[in-house]
Amino acid sequence: MRPYARAYAYRGLPASCFALPWRAANVASKCGLTPQYSGLQQLHEQYSSQGFSVIGLPCNQFGGQEPGSEAEIVDFCESRYSVSFPMTAKIVVNGADRHELYDYLAGESASYPGDITWNFEKFLIGKNGEVLQRFGPRTAPDDGELVQAIEAALAA
Repeated sequence: MRPYARAYAYRGLPASCFALPWRAANVASKCGLTPQYSGLQQLHEQYSSQGFSVIGLPCNQFGGQEPGSEAEIVDFCESRYSVSFPMTAKIVVNGADRHELYDYLAGESASYPGDITWNFEKFLIGKNGEVLQRFGPRTAPDDGELVQAIEAALAA
């Protein structure tokens, strides 16, 4: 089993979604980058019919900007940004208690190692579970390089 297939889910995150190209983004509701939820939702809508999914991973490690409960986070995302992509339970992305998904994505032996720098850092994961690319928090979901990377992953 791939390490990231054990991400703890709510909102019905199916294990099968980890066999598709997908993009992981640590997210937060009270961050200056929170409007990126709209762009993430647009990517999810645009490419989900081709087997792509965005997966949101709420994290409260950066300035305490995701303080809510799982129910509050879901309500905020759905009511404010019409988010329908899968979301996991709140996780830790850096430090000794880092979730194993982030050990895989950014640990010492990862393709793109290093601590997560802020909310909305993104990873593109290929069909075979390989980390294809890492994008910084300020890379907008509609960034040309990011969109091209998604399209290349879907074509592979």
